[in-house]
Amino acid sequence: MLLVLCIDLDDDLGRKTGIDTPVIGRDAVVDAAVALASNDPEDSDVNVLFEGVHIYDDITDEPVEVAAVTGVDGSDVAANRAVGEEVDTVLASLAASEDVRALIVTDGAQDESVVPVIRSRVRIDGVRRVVVRQAQNLESMYYTIKQVLDDPETRGTILVPLGILLLIYPLTIAIEALGYPGSALGVISGLLGLYILARGLGAEKILDEAVERATSGLYAGRVTIITYVVAAALLAIGGVNGVQELERQTDPDAIEVIASLVSGAIQWFAAAGITSSLGRVTDEYLDGSFRWRYLNAPFYVLSIALVLHAVSAFFLGAQDLEYLAIMLTGGTLLGLVSTLAFAVAEARFDRPEQHNQGPGGPSSE
Repeated sequence: MLLVLCIDLDDDLGRKTGIDTPVIGRDAVVDAAVALASNDPEDSDVNVLFEGVHIYDDITDEPVEVAAVTGVDGSDVAANRAVGEEVDTVLASLAASEDVRALIVTDGAQDESVVPVIRSRVRIDGVRRVVVRQAQNLESMYYTIKQVLDDPETRGTILVPLGILLLIYPLTIAIEALGYPGSALGVISGLLGLYILARGLGAEKILDEAVERATSGLYAGRVTIITYVVAAALLAIGGVNGVQELERQTDPDAIEVIASLVSGAIQWFAAAGITSSLGRVTDEYLDGSFRWRYLNAPFYVLSIALVLHAVSAFFLGAQDLEYLAIMLTGGTLLGLVSTLAFAVAEARFDRPEQHNQGPGGPSSE
């Protein structure tokens, strides 16, 4: 028996018509083709289905059956697996005693990627690719380009370097017009280097994840979105203030450089840390997952800021050893007191609720 298999790897038939697959039998395949053509006349899978029926009608010297199998939209691995499972269903519906051979009908190279999966289940006599007769080469090129542009991985790998190469000439003209003819090669190589580095580190995925988290945070009404923006602004101000503090020093050594940067920036960095931690605590409370120990974060930030400010001021000669000792002790005590206080609060307010949830109910004395 010859089995004519019409392949629809991305499941246009199921998604656009709602027909359950696999579709087995001439009449069923014709009905499926008509339904798909009614929903999307431009879909090339319509040609595949009618070509399968045409082959079925032309073969008269041996038993023949026609069927349409589909994959899933998205992952090629999942699509191939789905096609394999539907081929198993089709083969199980045929007479077990028949020597079944398959003729595969597709609309392009992408669908033909499933051939090894089908070959593992049934012997393949051939593959028939269906394209529009009026412009076979043009349509084949069109679908190839369309496939490249639809694939994010291929698009980023091919089009971005091509775009950079096309920018070489206008960049060279622009740089020469600015009076920097020797900088053109450096700018171009820098762009290529940044692109290769970003691709190697997977920066596009990290950026996409960050944008997705920020978008979901905005729609979810998370306070951390605002506090993180404020914290970033405070960090920038702190960096600038640290540089300005360094510029006030005359001939500083390595320790004084670090101390100047810390002394000028630490109060702004501390404000950024407290702001972001309070935003996170607020979100945890709104989500119902608040714990008293979370309130330690702003106190820890303040303790670290006090210690770093005292150490930097001491190395710059702005404060004496007594001030350094007081601030170190105060910062340490602040961290310890906050830890103990919130641990006691958590034990006092959280544990009774946990005890009341036991099988025995609330405890009584």
